[in-house]
Amino acid sequence: MKAVFGESGLLARELEGYRFRPSQLEMAEAVWAAIQAGQSLIAEAGTGTGKTFAYLVPALTSGGKTILSTGTKNLQNQLFHRDIPRLLSLLRLPVTVALLKGRSNYICHHHLKKTLEAGKLKTREEVLHLHQVAAFAARDQKGDRSTLDQIPESSAIWPLVTSTRDNCLGQACTHHAECFVLQARREAMQSDLVVVNHHLLMADVVLKDEGLGELLPQCQTVILDEAHQIPDTASRFFGETLSTTRLLDLARSVFQEAHASGPAGDLAKMAQALEKEVRDLRLAMPSGEARWARRQLTGHHEHFWEGLGRLKTALSGLHQQLDAQGVQAEPLLVLGQRTASLLDDLRRWTEGEEGSADKVFWAEGFTHSLHLHATPLKLGELLGTRLQATPKSWIFVSATLSVGGDFSHFQKEMGLENVAAQAWESPFDYPAQALLYVPHSLPEPGSSSHASAVVDAALPILVANGGRAFLLFTSHRALIQARERIREQFAILGCDFPLLVQGERDRSQLLDQFRASGHAVLLGTGAFWEGVDVKGDALSLVIIDKLPFDVPDDPVLAARLEDIQRQGGNAFMDYQLPRAIMALRQGAGRLIRDEQDRGVLMICDPRLVEKPYGRKIWRSLPPMIRTREREDVIGFLERNQPS
Repeated sequence: MKAVFGESGLLARELEGYRFRPSQLEMAEAVWAAIQAGQSLIAEAGTGTGKTFAYLVPALTSGGKTILSTGTKNLQNQLFHRDIPRLLSLLRLPVTVALLKGRSNYICHHHLKKTLEAGKLKTREEVLHLHQVAAFAARDQKGDRSTLDQIPESSAIWPLVTSTRDNCLGQACTHHAECFVLQARREAMQSDLVVVNHHLLMADVVLKDEGLGELLPQCQTVILDEAHQIPDTASRFFGETLSTTRLLDLARSVFQEAHASGPAGDLAKMAQALEKEVRDLRLAMPSGEARWARRQLTGHHEHFWEGLGRLKTALSGLHQQLDAQGVQAEPLLVLGQRTASLLDDLRRWTEGEEGSADKVFWAEGFTHSLHLHATPLKLGELLGTRLQATPKSWIFVSATLSVGGDFSHFQKEMGLENVAAQAWESPFDYPAQALLYVPHSLPEPGSSSHASAVVDAALPILVANGGRAFLLFTSHRALIQARERIREQFAILGCDFPLLVQGERDRSQLLDQFRASGHAVLLGTGAFWEGVDVKGDALSLVIIDKLPFDVPDDPVLAARLEDIQRQGGNAFMDYQLPRAIMALRQGAGRLIRDEQDRGVLMICDPRLVEKPYGRKIWRSLPPMIRTREREDVIGFLERNQPS
C-alpha cells in the first residue's frame, strides 16, 4: 500500500493533482489487512480522505474475486466507467470487471415482443418509445436500458418491456438463450470484480434470485460503499411487500396470454375482474401518500377490508382456473404459480399475527398504488446471520457510520457487534474553511410558521453569498412552502438567482444546471442530502431547515421504538437520535468537498442549541467555527468571495 499511496508512491508519480494523505494510506492498509485475513471491517472515512481508491487498490491487488456494492446508480456508474479503469491503467493489472444490475434494468425480449403484438398503448409517445426500444434491442449487445437515454426514466413503456422476479418465465422462455439478464450474469461470473448496487445485493442475500446467487459463495471480498444505507435497504428486502402494481401486472399478463393461447373466454374475464378489484381496493383508501399500521385499520376503513376479501376471492378463482388450464400451456402454468405466490402473500398479510416472527404489518398508499408490507421488527439478528453465513471479508465504508466516534448504533442495526470498526478524520481544515450558523429567534420546527421563518432567515445570507446555495428540507411539504415564499421574495428584492427545485427536472439535470449557473439556489429533499458532489465556487452555502428526525407516525418506526422501550432502553437516545445525527452529517457533508472550498452551514433548528441533546449533535459535525450572529456569517462570506 505504501508503494501506491506513499509520498513518493505510484499515485504521487503518475496521477496528476494527487496529494499524499496519511489517512488514505492508513485506511488502505486496514482494508488490505482485513481482506488478507478473511476478516470484516467497518471503515468510516471523512470527506476528502480518498476512500474510493483506499478500498479499490486493496481489492484489485488482492488476487481474489470481489463484489463491490454501492448505494446509488450514479456511484455505480462512476466506479465502473471512471475510477476502476483509471486505477487499472495506473496499476497495470489484468483484472476483468463487470457491471451487473437488477433484471428490470435490461430489456426483456419476451415482454418486448408481447407488447409489440398487443398494440394497446395509450399515447403516441409510448408508441414512439416502444419502437425505439425495439430498434435498440435488435442492435445492442447488452440491452442495458440506461444507455437508451432518449427515453426518460419515468416513461410508462419501461414496465412493459422489462421483466421482474414475478413475471420472468425463466427456462420456459423461448428467448432464454439470448436473454440480456443471463448474458450479464455470465459476464459477471467470469470477472474478477463485479460492481452492483445495494438493492441487487440485498435482494440476493435474501432471495437468492437476482443474479448473485452463484457469485456470492465464490467471492472472497464484498465491499459496501455508502454502507449507511444498508439497514434501510435491507429492511425492505427482509420483509414482504404485496403491491397493487404487481397484481395489475399479473392481470395484464393473464389477459394477454388468454388472447395469445386462443379464444380468451373465462380466463380473460377473470383477469379483468381481478383488475377491477385491485383498482377498487386503492380507491377504498384516502388518496395521496400515507402510511397506516394494520392495527389502525382494524375496525375502521370497512370498505378496505371488504375490498381485500373480494380481492382474495378473485385471486383464488383465477388460480384455480390457471391450475386447470396450465397442463395445456406452459405460460399458463407459470402464471398459475405466480398467482399462487401472490395469494399466499395476501393471506399472510391479512391473517398474520401482529408480533409474530417480530414483523410489523402496515399499508402504504401512493397516488396510484397501494402497498401491503410485513417488515421485520429486529433487522440486526436477521442481517448479521446472513452476512456472516459464508467466510469472506465484508468491508463497510461510508463517511457517516458513527455518532461521535461510537459505532454501536450501526453495528447493532447490522448485527455486526463483533466486527472491528475504525474511523479516519477528514483532512480538511474545517475551522478555516467553514462556519456553522444557527440563527436566533426561530420558531419550533413543528410550528406552522417555521418554513416561512427559515426563508426569512436565509434571504440575507443568500443575497450576501450571491446565491450559490443548497436549501435542504426534511419534507416535501416544507420544500413547497419555502419555494413559494422564496419566489415571492426574490421578485420583491430583484434577485436574479436561478431557482432550481427538486422534482421539476431530473436530479442530474438540476445539478448540471446548478454547476453551470455559478449563482443558483437549489431546493431539495432526501435525494440531495447525500451522493451529491459540487466542488468549487458554485456551492458555498448549505441551509438545512431542521434536524432530520424520522417521521414519528411511521408504523415501522413506531413499532421499533415501542420494542426498545419494552426492553428497558431509551428509544430516543438509542435509536432516533443516532439516526438523525448520521442523516444530518450526510447533509452537512455537501458543503466542503475540496481543500479550496469555503462555506457556511446554516441549520435552522433551535433545538441544536437549546436542547440538552443538541451538544451531542453538533459535536458529531465537522469542527467548524460556530456562531449565532448574522454579522459573523456575512463577514465570513465577504472574506471568502470567489475572485
